[in-house]
Amino acid sequence: MTLDNPAEIPKRIRELREDEEISALDMARDIGVTPGDYDGYESGELDIPISALYKIAARFRVDPTVLLTGEDPRMASAAVCRAGQGVRIERYPGYEFSSLAYNFKGRDLEPLLVYLDPGKPEAAPVSHGGQEFNYVTEGKVKVTVGPRAYVLAAGDSIYFDASLPHGQAAVEGPARFITIIQERP
Repeated sequence: MTLDNPAEIPKRIRELREDEEISALDMARDIGVTPGDYDGYESGELDIPISALYKIAARFRVDPTVLLTGEDPRMASAAVCRAGQGVRIERYPGYEFSSLAYNFKGRDLEPLLVYLDPGKPEAAPVSHGGQEFNYVTEGKVKVTVGPRAYVLAAGDSIYFDASLPHGQAAVEGPARFITIIQERP
């Protein structure tokens, strides 16, 4: 499933906030970002990090899938995601991911298939609560965790503390990797 209109995500967030009668300032405080960043998320001027999506979803007591697709996940015992059928999001130019478990209710992990384009600028590092696992399936990926950078090839993996600033970039051509994120406050 490809997300037809990523601009719908900020719109859904704004609608939920207004329905709950929460100010943008309170939302920014509740999810731990500056008011300017939060305004940028809602206006669509800033890409919303996945960690912020989790916090926003938790604040509204909804599954992150509701923010991504506008629909509640339906599966409770198992959810199959066929090849090419994950909810696909372009997070920023050169970094696109597909949510592979979007239709599973109450998931504790977020498995994503990430596509990296080496022709785009490297994004700023991010951090979030919890832990993260990356497994390279194609190409080479530079994974930066804190002050260290690791170059991983297909078949290599890394597991790290996601509270450390981290980021991924393609090396020597396009790359894909699977990331599994366990978000913690």
